[in-house]
Amino acid sequence: MEISEKLLCLFSAEVSDEGDSYTVEIPSREIETGSVAPGDTYRVALIAGPDGEQPTPSSSPTSDQPQPPVETGEIRYVEIEDLGKQGDGIARVERGYVIIVPDSEVGERVKVEITEVKPNFAVGEIIE
Repeated sequence: MEISEKLLCLFSAEVSDEGDSYTVEIPSREIETGSVAPGDTYRVALIAGPDGEQPTPSSSPTSDQPQPPVETGEIRYVEIEDLGKQGDGIARVERGYVIIVPDSEVGERVKVEITEVKPNFAVGEIIE
């Protein structure tokens, strides 16, 4: 797959059913970092989930607990917002979910591969 050099941001999101229309929510970090702006018009490309399959209602989790918004092996661009007690970078994604990124600095925007997923946090390794 060829990705345009005009790519402004990349994130995972669910499509919400709003009755007679559907919505894809843009994470607030994309607005805050200036990648996109409210009121502007953008082209949107949809790509199948990380496992390559399109979600179906029967494959959705049925747990009452929210599922982590990342999966092992997923590639993400994240911004390091803080440092943890042991000096690892801390990035937050959907719903404030934390991704710990060793060997990173506050303010860096890095490409990471998710290597471990827990209910409250994930660990990502910088790959670029």
